[in-house]
Amino acid sequence: MSLTAIIILIILGIILFYVEFLIIPGVTIAGIAGVILVIVGVFFGYKEFGVPTGHYILGATAIFSVFSIVIMLRSNTWEKIALDSKIDGKSSTGLETEISIGDQGVTITRLNPYGKVQINDKFYEAKSSSSYLDPKTKVEVKKFDGSHVIVKPLN
Repeated sequence: MSLTAIIILIILGIILFYVEFLIIPGVTIAGIAGVILVIVGVFFGYKEFGVPTGHYILGATAIFSVFSIVIMLRSNTWEKIALDSKIDGKSSTGLETEISIGDQGVTITRLNPYGKVQINDKFYEAKSSSSYLDPKTKVEVKKFDGSHVIVKPLN
């Protein structure tokens, strides 16, 4: 195998490895094929040209890989392809401002132990404080637990 073919294998492997990181994240065929091509290129470098030249090929591959990563990081490549949106929403944490302990409502879904309830014409995630509750069971707000309302059945 010629030196040109070895260099093409290594460069193609590095390109596939970058495709893995930038376009198709995760462990996919591109990343695995990239690693295999780089290893095969370095292996053939050792096999065809001997140990000293194989070391040079291995070193050049490592230097080229690190250098290309540094160039990509400095040229803001990540910012060009990354999603650039801001999330301004907030999670619902002020249940106490909407409902009070002692308010009454009705279960919409079965609470086993979590489900949906309707209190003051609004829907909330709720947890039963005692047992499973069937739909359309009248409930009373007992307390709050983060974004959940803890309810108990009305007797």
